[in-house]
Amino acid sequence: MDSEIAVDCSPLLKIYKSGRIERLMGETTVPASLTPENGVVSKDVVYSPDNNLSVRMYLPEKAAEKLPLLVYFHGGGFIIETAFSPTYHTFLTAAVSASDCVALSVDYRRAPEHPIPISFDDSWTCLKWVFTHIAGSGSESWLNKHADFSKVFLAGDSAGATIAHHMTMRAAKEKLSPELSDSGISGIILVHPYFWSKTPIDDKETKDETLRSKIEAFWMMATPNNKDGVDDPLINVVQSESVDISGLGCGKVLVMVAEKDALARQGWGYAAKLEKSGWKGKVELVESEGEDHVFHLMRPDCAKAHEATKIFAGFLKGEM
Repeated sequence: MDSEIAVDCSPLLKIYKSGRIERLMGETTVPASLTPENGVVSKDVVYSPDNNLSVRMYLPEKAAEKLPLLVYFHGGGFIIETAFSPTYHTFLTAAVSASDCVALSVDYRRAPEHPIPISFDDSWTCLKWVFTHIAGSGSESWLNKHADFSKVFLAGDSAGATIAHHMTMRAAKEKLSPELSDSGISGIILVHPYFWSKTPIDDKETKDETLRSKIEAFWMMATPNNKDGVDDPLINVVQSESVDISGLGCGKVLVMVAEKDALARQGWGYAAKLEKSGWKGKVELVESEGEDHVFHLMRPDCAKAHEATKIFAGFLKGEM
């Protein structure tokens, strides 16, 4: 029967034996608006007609001719949330207001209906679409008029940070545009990145087997036929010696972690691995003391969320 539950991941989602997915959070959406919010206007634009996928674009109301371009990938374990939820609309509006950039938030198809690597493939498709505007003759006027393609930044939180990393690795190997002589990406911001491994990466990472198995189970829901589990190089970026990140296709990286987040040590490990890898760029890590995973999205009005947004915006403005 359709009411029989196969997997209960409350308060996030439930999967029924019939195969039906009931997402319990991240499904509410808010409309884009050309009426300024905090000095920022927004609109939705289709980037993949074949899969009916859109981005939400954000622009300062009094935008200068050319501004840094931020491409943002939302979190949610590849399973929940969208680019159009109140959570991400609030955050991107605040980030654009603070940084004076043009931004787009990418919606991608979600697991388990669309298992990994579909979310990565959709994100790459979106980046390719973005770079069709590099010469100012693409289909979207805001990008043609306002995006400075010498200052392109990728960012994301949790699973979105994982996507941002892999997009930047791929951009170093595959040209996003024939107009480019390099990756086309100036820097990335990884907010509470979702990297993981079967065993703890250091003495400070949680050894709580119940918690570790929950994190692993969430990954397996997103990639159910994955024989490598959390040792898949898509998620075991930090601990795996076979994963080389020295070719990361950008010049600077900001890693943001939260002290009480079970994923925090992975963020620390990523920054350390990048520094030791031979990569030629600059990496900086900022930790929010006493806070947990994506606290800034859950409590956007708290003082430390404002501080995190200021740091995020500062990186985009070249202050770090």
